[in-house]
Amino acid sequence: MTEQVMSYFKTILSLIFLGGLSACTPPPTESSETLTIYSARHYDSDQIIYQTFEQMHGVKVEVREANADQLLETLKAEGDNSEADLVIASDAGALWRFSDAGLTQKVSAPEIVSQIPAAYHDPDGDWFSLSRRLRLVAFDPDMFRASDLDTWGKLADPAKSGEICVRSSSNIYNLSLMSEMIARVGPDEASEWAAGIVANMARQPQGGDTDQIRAVAAGECGIAIANHYYWARLADSGVGADRAVADATRLVVPGFGDDLGAHINITGVAITKTAGNVDLALDFVSFLLSDEGQALLVEETKELPLTSQISAEAAAGDTDNIASVERSSVALSRFGENQAEAQILFDLAGWN
Repeated sequence: MTEQVMSYFKTILSLIFLGGLSACTPPPTESSETLTIYSARHYDSDQIIYQTFEQMHGVKVEVREANADQLLETLKAEGDNSEADLVIASDAGALWRFSDAGLTQKVSAPEIVSQIPAAYHDPDGDWFSLSRRLRLVAFDPDMFRASDLDTWGKLADPAKSGEICVRSSSNIYNLSLMSEMIARVGPDEASEWAAGIVANMARQPQGGDTDQIRAVAAGECGIAIANHYYWARLADSGVGADRAVADATRLVVPGFGDDLGAHINITGVAITKTAGNVDLALDFVSFLLSDEGQALLVEETKELPLTSQISAEAAAGDTDNIASVERSSVALSRFGENQAEAQILFDLAGWN
């Protein structure tokens, strides 16, 4: 997507947001109601989300930001005294950890469930998806073709020896990918795959997803495993060197050797066990699923919208029709349920 089109898209969004904030809605009145959000997201655009919701409902939004593991431990320590109403986490496997620890509650919210595709919410109302994210491969087109990398199994082929850059196995994105692989092909084949990836690594796991993509552009490896939006942010960067990294690489979304869909994860939200105002918390979730909320969620992150009609391609950057990729039928809950086994298999394979 050209810079002109991206600029136009952002301008339209800005006008929508400013109009929504300044239109006939009076300033928020003093209210004793406070919505407390624990969020593992760290984006400037999220501040607009909170401010807009305050304007709409005349309430105060308080936010605590930290990584998901830190928020999990905080909620455990606070126990029944926690003031948190909502927790937002950027991976189904991370969200599952809060539920598994008994820190969330199941709520009946048919008005929200009706907006979300069935595969993207917990059947019992324990969590709700907000946006989509794909784990994929960025590669050097001078070394490989997309057809060389269009299944995860092909990455473990000995022909890829010394060519893979990837982050630590303990990273939640890799754990969720491995958890789905266990569900799709079984632990024995998943274990063989992990060993094959280790044998094909160009270096010891290090850094984040952006570092893996940069390594391909720098010639340190030919293949990087990363989430799609890290590439999209490079492609949309105001820094020429970042755009050059994106220009030097291509993307492919690997399958599992069948026609049953790709590994697609989420950013999601759950109502905490201690929520003081469940209705207000659900109002916030509804706002995030609205066109305005969806635009704000994905404009900066480059994730894919879940429910909105806004352009998914514009949100993610023009990432080779990624928005049209179909998710597999494996329940998102399996990303959490298989986590422990996934880590064991990684450890046995020597994936640090």
